[in-house]
Amino acid sequence: MRPSVLRYAAFAAAPHGGNPAGIVLDASEWSDETMQSVAADVGFAETAFVTRAVGPDGDEGPRRVPIRYFSPIAEVPFCGHATIATAVALAERHGTGDYLFETAAGPVSIATRVEDGSIMASFTSVEPHLEDIDPLVLERLLGLLGTSRDRLHPAYPPRISFAGNRHPILVFADRREFDAFVFDPDAVRALMDAEGWAGTVTTLFAESATRFDSRNVFPVGTLTEDPATGSAAASVGGYLRALGLIETPARVTITQGSHVGRPSLLMVDIPKVGGITVTGTARSMEDAEG
Repeated sequence: MRPSVLRYAAFAAAPHGGNPAGIVLDASEWSDETMQSVAADVGFAETAFVTRAVGPDGDEGPRRVPIRYFSPIAEVPFCGHATIATAVALAERHGTGDYLFETAAGPVSIATRVEDGSIMASFTSVEPHLEDIDPLVLERLLGLLGTSRDRLHPAYPPRISFAGNRHPILVFADRREFDAFVFDPDAVRALMDAEGWAGTVTTLFAESATRFDSRNVFPVGTLTEDPATGSAAASVGGYLRALGLIETPARVTITQGSHVGRPSLLMVDIPKVGGITVTGTARSMEDAEG
């Protein structure tokens, strides 16, 4: 008999906020085809599959957790909100502490703790890096979002940032345009697939140097925008540091999800060197939404 699929919301800033993730805590006997089928049935942006059961007692050091992530249509190398959700689910069952998630993108360190009666989880990304965006691809992407290069914030140049997934990062200059842009999901999906962007297209509005509102374009299944994107938050941290747009060490706050009715909050710690740490909460959607 298959283990049940847990459903948790990560990074919620309100009872009905956060990004839903499916979680299977023991998929050790499951094939790739079974995991993909279950992720499609769940229908969330991603479902996480722990591919070796985690026991109550770990070895010395962090408990090692081999994990894979599937969207409804394909496997993805890393998923931040499903990582936070899985870490909280494991901590509820096996106790808080440190975990090491073994992902397709590389090892990801997780710390869990109790804070104000809730379990908080933090993951530290793999080493981030930036890439330039091909000018023709950028022009195509901006056109699909109904905007142009001259409508972007001049202090924040467009780049592709990697901290587990490759995320194009675009920072709008005008709040109203950021709030109002619309897009054809099929056309954006086709471009993302052609460019190998397994994560989201990350758009931002800078409320200050350390606070950003974000819309993450992610047309997959029935979704068009992701309510909370941990890998994108880590990529934003790497982007800000690499371009010298923030003095490190620093903490950046990212709000997300209000445009799709699921307000979310992600806290991003940017050290001088190394991976970017993203922190948030998660809880069972049965508890959160009845």
